Amino acid sequence: DPDSGDNGLLLYSLVNNQMDEFDIDENTGQIFTVSVAGKAGTFYLQVQAADQGTTRLTAQTTVNVTVDSSSSNNIVVVVLNQKINVVERNIAEVKRVLEDKLSWNVYIVDVYSNEFERKARSSTDVTNVKITAFDEANQEVSAEDVKRKLREQKSNIEIELEKIFSTSVTAAIEEAPADSAAPEFIAMIVLSVLLACTLIAFLVYALFTTKRKRYKRFYFNNKQAEIIEGIDNLCGIDKNGSLQRLEKLDHTNN
Repeated sequence: DPDSGDNGLLLYSLVNNQMDEFDIDENTGQIFTVSVAGKAGTFYLQVQAADQGTTRLTAQTTVNVTVDSSSSNNIVVVVLNQKINVVERNIAEVKRVLEDKLSWNVYIVDVYSNEFERKARSSTDVTNVKITAFDEANQEVSAEDVKRKLREQKSNIEIELEKIFSTSVTAAIEEAPADSAAPEFIAMIVLSVLLACTLIAFLVYALFTTKRKRYKRFYFNNKQAEIIEGIDNLCGIDKNGSLQRLEKLDHTNN
């Protein structure tokens, strides 16, 4: 805007409250990501510029932003001891500091808290900033190189961030959380466990049944042996009242 004074002062905004995935620096018009984790494709952002004159004039345009899915292996999480709503308001400056100290192009993949963000946005003093970096050739920098550079520049980064947040800042490194297992994979694991339990139960039942059959056969055979032995040794009382074996009694009767 070639005007001077308030008529030449432009403020930028995203129309229709498009703040979930992206945000914009109202002074510079720079668009940056807020939360595009797990998302890819083209996003159509309606951007408005407005001057600050008495009769405010505005202009709008559509900005197409293409998000490429980055390798999760090269994502690094920087943990700041600041409230998430404060970090989100200053995320453009955080990005600038990281790019300046790392000497790479830094992209903010996600800004999140381990707590329930909507319930504790102003009370949680830990915010995770998930980043990925690209070199001058637009090649993705490995996570190990990013972590190494972050450790080397830790003090310098914290000093610059303290200027932004006007308070003491610590910037730690955390491993990126693993993606949640797909529902199909979880269902397959549960089904496999159930099948394994069923198989074990069947084997235990079969083993128990086999042992019972063997015990009955052994018990029955021993009983038969006792009966036969008993028949061989049957005794009786003869006419004189003396104890005689059965075959002798039969012989006497004969």
